[in-house]
Amino acid sequence: MKKYLIGGGIGAVIGMLFLGIIMYNMAPDLMLIEDVSKYDDFDKTVDAFVQSVEDHNWKISATHDLQKSMAKHGKSAVKAVKVFELCHPDHAHKILVKDEERIVSSLMPCRIAIYERSDGKVYISRMNSGLMASMMDGIIPEVMEDASSENEEILEPVLAVK
Repeated sequence: MKKYLIGGGIGAVIGMLFLGIIMYNMAPDLMLIEDVSKYDDFDKTVDAFVQSVEDHNWKISATHDLQKSMAKHGKSAVKAVKVFELCHPDHAHKILVKDEERIVSSLMPCRIAIYERSDGKVYISRMNSGLMASMMDGIIPEVMEDASSENEEILEPVLAVK
């Protein structure tokens, strides 16, 4: 009997380690979402995205042109990449008005990146806010889920059909 308990305990520990390794390797794929643009042109993707943001009554609070930033530092081999900070004041207010919810302000505003790869395609990436929301308490899950859903609607016009 003791032999079976020891064997079972060792098996359980090995199983947990194996599961931990799998989850560690899968985490980046779960936390970030990447899609191909339906446009082959970077600027056309950016223009369509910006228009969709405006059509959905969201605001672009900042745009970071990382290609330009790298060029300023002598790193000119970087392909086009822009990171957009999106804000919807109604969503942001629900979180920022409460002290206990402000912990997620480091994740605000929502960020969406549009970039080229060496395969010639344009990609769009963003954090999986819906998944992040499921790990939070208070009003944060509701707000993050709403924002995530609205961000996906904003992206519909630029995403390639899967």
